[in-house]
This record gives sequence, structure tokens and C-alpha cells, in this order.
Amino acid sequence: MVTRSGQDYLQSLRDGRGIWLDGERVEDVTLHPAFRSTAASLGHLYDLAYDSPHSPVLTRDGVHRAYQVPRSYEDLVARREAYKVWAEAGFGFLGRTPDCMASAAAGFAAAPGVLATGAYDGSTPALALHRRLAEHDLYAAFTLTNPPAAAQDADDERVLRVVAEKDGGIVVRGAKMIGTAAVFADELIVGTIEPLAPEHTERAVTFSVPVATPGLRLLSRASYEGRARSVFDNPLSSRFDENDALLVCDDVFVPWENVLTYRDVDTTFRLWWHTPAFLNFVHQGATRFWTKMEFLTGIALLLAKSNGTHQLPAVTQAIGRLLGRVAQAKAFVLAAEASYEEVDGGRGGVAPGKDISYAQRIMAGELYPQALQEIKLLAGGGLIQLPASGQDLLHPELGPLLRRYLGTSGSPADERVKLLKLAWDALGSEFAGRHEQYERFYHGAPHVYLTQQAWEGDSASCEELARACLDGYDLTTGPSL
Repeated sequence: MVTRSGQDYLQSLRDGRGIWLDGERVEDVTLHPAFRSTAASLGHLYDLAYDSPHSPVLTRDGVHRAYQVPRSYEDLVARREAYKVWAEAGFGFLGRTPDCMASAAAGFAAAPGVLATGAYDGSTPALALHRRLAEHDLYAAFTLTNPPAAAQDADDERVLRVVAEKDGGIVVRGAKMIGTAAVFADELIVGTIEPLAPEHTERAVTFSVPVATPGLRLLSRASYEGRARSVFDNPLSSRFDENDALLVCDDVFVPWENVLTYRDVDTTFRLWWHTPAFLNFVHQGATRFWTKMEFLTGIALLLAKSNGTHQLPAVTQAIGRLLGRVAQAKAFVLAAEASYEEVDGGRGGVAPGKDISYAQRIMAGELYPQALQEIKLLAGGGLIQLPASGQDLLHPELGPLLRRYLGTSGSPADERVKLLKLAWDALGSEFAGRHEQYERFYHGAPHVYLTQQAWEGDSASCEELARACLDGYDLTTGPSL
């Protein structure tokens, strides 16, 4: 049993899936100009695991490490090292790579008993899902959010829900968002990570379904890759636009063996929060975030050197702050591993520490915009005075002019324009704006995970310490000061 190659992965995407963009159905995402380069980038990840010097880090016994249930601190470290290889391949800009949902599936498998507490027992389907994804090295994405306006109305039929039972399965209808990387996946995990009202039983369902299932459509947002002029002009958005899509199900049939939770509000919520699934999400995402901060800080260093300002005190202080933020991002990953917790009394192995993992989400959402602002100040006006295209540098009349006026003593015009194009794609483009919003909401709405932080984190010990002080004196204690 071995992982599949990048070519195997790309071939799997030619399955007649219902992808829609700009009012037209996309016949083949591996060939369409809005998706093909990102699909190739994802295929490269599979090649790194399949046959490269990184294969021993990315896999064990022929299976990607993200699918394996960690049994020790050392296993957590090994899994993070695998996450890091793939994160660096996309410079931190591919968030929902296959290892993301793979880690969540491993979380389900670590504590399947959580799915056996209601009227419907989803533990066997959860274990089967994990085994199928791991053995076939499948790419699973997920959609876990209800459309915002419809979510508040218990009778609104736009929210994905169960509409019928049939022999062998259920029928679902409605919409889910946000399907990041869904157009590139083999399967979709559809569920709800937010609390549902007790009466919303028809919405309380979690299942897995192949992307090419009849009746399933993915409505893509605007493609930044499709709008990119070239790799030189848009080096990130042209190759690493993992896309986001709205999932619409029109009477989609889901067999029972793919149904994890069914008409049970509590279990549908507990699936993510009472198994290690969410903690595993954060472990993968935090490793990617650390990598992304390294990359952005590297851009800042190159900009300062290109501008000849890297030795100015104000600039060195700014670089120092950015390096401090890199260390902060790294520290959360290492601390979550070091504070690992046993799952199900040790029967489900171990998971990253809950308190640090939740805190990482708070930190990342606040830190990322600060880092962008710092780097934009270092870049200065050069970011907005750039040739419309790198082709201008090759023009017989424009090229000499651009080289005369845009170069510096330490950075020829061609190199400087290339760097500034990269910086703009990361900092100021529409692609960059999406990533800033993405980092704020990477693991869902803050009101959900902050609630978990408040009532399942260190709140008890914090309160206990404050109470110890209060209990140590009263109105009769000691003289007044």
C-alpha cells in the first residue's frame, strides 16, 4: 500500500464533477485556466509523498502521517514535520491541503465512541471513512457553515437538511459554505461545527460524499488564478488559489455507510469538539501559519535590503518585531505538542493541548493583519508603482526605461520588480485580501471557538486562583492601610 502520485491525483479529478464558474460548467478542473495551476500545485504535494527525499517524513508504512492516530508526543512531532513539508511547498498559502481533513478523520477514529451516544450510531461509518481515505490516499475537503441569513430561521429550507429516508440511505437538500478547496477534492465532509438549536434536528447531519455525486454542485467564487497575468506578475495567486465554493445539494442521496451523525443536535456538535478533530485541524493550521509568517518575514527582509534601508534603526526594529511574531507562531505549535492530552483515557492516543490550540486561533487572527501592516510600511510606495506586466521589461523601448528608473544600486530593475510583484500578491492584491480574511476565520467564527476556550479551557484554574485570594481575607482581617 503506497500513496498515489500527483498524476494519479489529477486523473481522479476528471470525474464529471459539477463545478460552476462565471455561469458556465467547468468540464475539467485540471485543464481550465481558473484551476489548472493550483491543481498542479496540489498534485506536486502528492509527488512529494509518493517518491521524493521527503517521502520518509510525509509517510509511514505507505500512509500519509496525517491519517495516523498519534500515540505519543514523538508521534505529534513527526506529524507536524510532515505538515511542515507541505506547508513550505505552498509557502503557507495553501490552507486546506489534503492533510487538513485527513487529520480530522484521524480525530474521529481516535474517539469513535462520541458518535455512538445518540439514537444513531455513527462510529462504524466514521472508522470506515478514516480507513477509506487513508488506504486510498484521498483528498477530503469540508463544508461546515450554514448560509448566514438562513441559519437564523428554523423554517428556512435553504440550509442543508435531511428531506427523506430511503432504503440504504438518506436524501439531503440545501446549501453549505465555505467549501475551501472543495473543487479539488475527492470527497466532501458535510456537517455543522456551530451549535444548532434543539429543534433543528433535520439539519443535524454529518456525512461524506464524493464530489462527483449526482445532484451536487459547487459554485465557485471568482478565480484569482484565472485573473492572473503570469507567474511573474502574480506568483502566488497564479499557483496557490485553493478557491472557495458554495455547496448546493439538490436531492443528493447519501448511503448509510457514509452518514456519521443523523438527526442528533448534540452528537453533530460533539463530533468536532469532543473528538480530537478540531485540535488536529489547529495543529495542521498552526504549522501552516508558522510557515506563512516565515515566508512573509522573508519578504520583509528582502524588501529592506532591496531598498537599502535594512540597517536603519527603525527598519531593524520592524524586522525584529516580525521575527518575534514568527517565534510566537512557532511557540504555539511546540507548546500545543508539549502539552498534549490523552484521548479517551489513552485508548485514542494523544492530541495537542486544548488550551494552547484554542489560544493559537486567537493569536493568529490578531497577529496576521499586524504583520501585513508592518511589511507594507517597509515596502513603501514601490508596491503601487509597478509595470503593468513583466512583459514590459522585455519590450525594446520600455525595458531600457524601466531598468534605468526602477533599479537601485543593490537591486537591478528586473529583480526588484519581481520582488515587488511577489510582495504585492502577498500583501495588497485581491488574493492577499482574501487571505487576511481567511486567517481571521480560518477555523470558523470566533464566537464558536472562543466559547470553547472560555468554558473548556483554563477558566476553572484561573477562577480558582482569584477565589483563593478572595477567600484569604474579610472585613475582620488585619489593620486598614
